[in-house]
Amino acid sequence: MKSSPFFKNLKVFLMILAAIFNFLSFKTADRLIVVSKDGKGNFTTIQKAVDAIENNSSRRTKIIIKKGIYEEKIIIPETKGEIILEGENPENTLITFNDFASKKNQEGKDIGTTGSATLFIYADDFTAKNISFENSSGKVGQAVAVLTAGDRIAFENCRFLGNQDTLYLKGAQDLEDKTQPSRNYFKNCYIEGTTDYIFGAGTAVFETCMIYSKETASYITAASTPKENSFGFVFINCNIAGNAKEHSVYLGRPWRPFAKTVYINCMLNSTIKPEGWHNWNKPDAEKTAFYAEYHSKGPGANHVSRVSWSHQLTQTEAKEYTPGNILKGKDNWNFKKNLK
Repeated sequence: MKSSPFFKNLKVFLMILAAIFNFLSFKTADRLIVVSKDGKGNFTTIQKAVDAIENNSSRRTKIIIKKGIYEEKIIIPETKGEIILEGENPENTLITFNDFASKKNQEGKDIGTTGSATLFIYADDFTAKNISFENSSGKVGQAVAVLTAGDRIAFENCRFLGNQDTLYLKGAQDLEDKTQPSRNYFKNCYIEGTTDYIFGAGTAVFETCMIYSKETASYITAASTPKENSFGFVFINCNIAGNAKEHSVYLGRPWRPFAKTVYINCMLNSTIKPEGWHNWNKPDAEKTAFYAEYHSKGPGANHVSRVSWSHQLTQTEAKEYTPGNILKGKDNWNFKKNLK
């Protein structure tokens, strides 16, 4: 029995449609690169894997990092497309380096806080999972583990290890245009340090994270939020812990006048000072900085003794502090997609 022209044409149409679908699927699928120290992957170093990605790629590149200690100083340039670094487990996948601010460069000058980072992220749409990032230089002053300057950056199940200035959310810190967004999302992460160990001009949400003040700690945050930004650092359902001395640690101090830092439904241990916040010896900053809490719990949650210029949010005010509202920006960024 002969097929009618209709069914012949339908068959051809469906074949063409399937071919187009397969082509598009191929074009949009993640590119996969494997890094392994034992030589069984595509590269033995993470930087070489990053360098191999073509500039302005339209595809996301997933770099799988096999377990091991990677002693590297890594730069993610702004010319790269969407990248995800995925380790096996933060307990056995470590990226580490030992630079620090007062270390001398070839010209005999200090490399500075910015130059001390182990990982520099200048690209947009960067994601990391299941990795530990460390600055191993010890207690030698400012020594950054991770620096973020791009936009739409996400971390899940990662550890940030260091002492002073562990996590630098640089953002528009040194830019003339302070309105350039630099949004960061942290989920189920561990961040440790001693002084100002979460700092910078970026906007960041920390959700269900462990914030750990090590022995001799003094200040958790040092935000430098641009005046134009509605949000700075926001901690949601986090555990503020540590082994520092009782009543020795401030929740934050203002690196720049319009610093913004808010804790929502967080558990605060006894390391937190009753007064909570410090003005960095800048009385004028008390009028411009915005420091607030909502439903803080635990022995460090003493809203009665907090400095008079800090805030206890109302239920209505606290509703504004959702990850989606804080991070949406003008492009309605869906940060959950980064983690898929």
